[in-house]
Amino acid sequence: MRLNYAIKFVSDMDAAVAFYRDTLGLTPGFQSPFWSEFDTGETRLALHPASEDNPAGSVQLGLGTTDLDNFYAAGQAEGLVFTSPPTDMHGTRIARFRDLDGAEISVSGP
Repeated sequence: MRLNYAIKFVSDMDAAVAFYRDTLGLTPGFQSPFWSEFDTGETRLALHPASEDNPAGSVQLGLGTTDLDNFYAAGQAEGLVFTSPPTDMHGTRIARFRDLDGAEISVSGP
């Protein structure tokens, strides 16, 4: 298991990109109105528009695993509360679950 992304939900994508790029000096890796990324080493900072479910200022972790199906089965056996089973999304397979505090965490396969 590894931390792939820290996903920050933002109210204004252009302003957020400018802040992280110009004020903090992070190197943009990809930018669009719906998803932007910054190169920060092995873990990327991703920006995503805020929504009712993910208000501006909230953060979601994006983990990665080499075997998503095994993680899903083992997680269910251990009592993880999944909000989404492994599903093809944006060119990869992603599942989502809740941590002990109810925060949603996404996990993707290779």
